[in-house]
Amino acid sequence: MKLESKKIAIIGCGNIGSAIADGIIKTKSVIRKNIFITRRKKEALAKYKKLGLNTTTDNKKAVHSSEIVIIAVTPHQLDAVLEDIKYSLDEKKHIIFSVVSGVNIKSIKDKIGKNIPVVRVMPNTAIKISESMTCLSVLNENKKALDLAKQLFDLLGSTLIIKEELMVPATVLGACGIAFFMRAIRAASQGGIEIGFHAEEALFIAAQTAKGAASILLMNKTHPEEEVDKVTTPQGCTIAGLNEMEHNGFSSSLIKGIVTSSEKCSKLS
Repeated sequence: MKLESKKIAIIGCGNIGSAIADGIIKTKSVIRKNIFITRRKKEALAKYKKLGLNTTTDNKKAVHSSEIVIIAVTPHQLDAVLEDIKYSLDEKKHIIFSVVSGVNIKSIKDKIGKNIPVVRVMPNTAIKISESMTCLSVLNENKKALDLAKQLFDLLGSTLIIKEELMVPATVLGACGIAFFMRAIRAASQGGIEIGFHAEEALFIAAQTAKGAASILLMNKTHPEEEVDKVTTPQGCTIAGLNEMEHNGFSSSLIKGIVTSSEKCSKLS
């Protein structure tokens, strides 16, 4: 199945929906006139209309005009959206990519009442710049739908196919993780200000250094501690700083935060 020829609807063009739309536009992987996006406030879609996308407040119209339906609404909006579009969905035509956190594939299929392939997708907001970590899961019989989802989201960052029961942890580590690492970078930049840099200089150094550290791990496929060892020297300033952070619970607080976030996410699911 070729992505280039597909027509895509993004239902719910809020933060994550618009980030997906922006990412698709930048990759030039789909013709703009083949992208249909919806939002309750049509004026919020004005910039996309200027870019040549089809914009509407009518979800049914967008579904009818498309083949891939990306559902990017909040969990409490999902039931109403599925009720709205289910009669417009065609088993021979449509595939659903659900970006709705905490809702499993079976629930979506049950609410639709049709045998529509559903791929569960968990990206993060870096999808806007094609740097998302996107996790994908699907029921066994939907391999073709999974292949198509991988084609799309590989263009928008990196993908990992996981079991559906790992989608809550994926939400925490991959999606919530953006905020966790943003906080770490902010803290580093605040430290930079305290030791003499102006705020914008400290933030630039901290962000670029974080980007470099992540890139080393992704490119070399090494363990973080292996790279730490290359930077630490006996009685040096790096190990002194690291030990002070650990004495104050740096690693422990991050681990606890991730676990707490996961527990909260599980309850919401």
